Amino acid sequence: MKLTSSAFQDHASIPPRYTCDGRDINPPLTIADVPKEAKSLALILDDPDVPPEVRADRNWDHWIVWNIPPNTAQIAEGQAPKGVVGRNSWGKSAYGGPAPPDREHRYFFKLFALDSKLDLPPSAGKLELEKAMEGHVVAKTELVGCYDRKR
Repeated sequence: MKLTSSAFQDHASIPPRYTCDGRDINPPLTIADVPKEAKSLALILDDPDVPPEVRADRNWDHWIVWNIPPNTAQIAEGQAPKGVVGRNSWGKSAYGGPAPPDREHRYFFKLFALDSKLDLPPSAGKLELEKAMEGHVVAKTELVGCYDRKR
């Protein structure tokens, strides 16, 4: 399974357009080679480089989406895919772009192929999603982008 973006390469800089300093919209994403046994997809965008004084777990969740149809090949710029959008670390059910408070951070777009749909309320966040996915992941891939506000 592959996850790519026409806006940036893996481990390269995310253009400001997709961050808090720009339009704060999701970048376009392309999904390929989803396993035939997949019944749904889940997407998590998180930042593991958060200073401990901001969050003790050093992680910030930017976008949580599940029950994405497995035949989804494109996620358009500025549009959530079909599915359920859960709560991010801001408490919003939406994409929230990179906003590093101190230095360059890494942003992990993680895509999971699941052998079932998930029964979660829209108020669920990443921890609930990860728990619900246990034992159901048939494939996983990720795309990593970086961003520094260069203050």
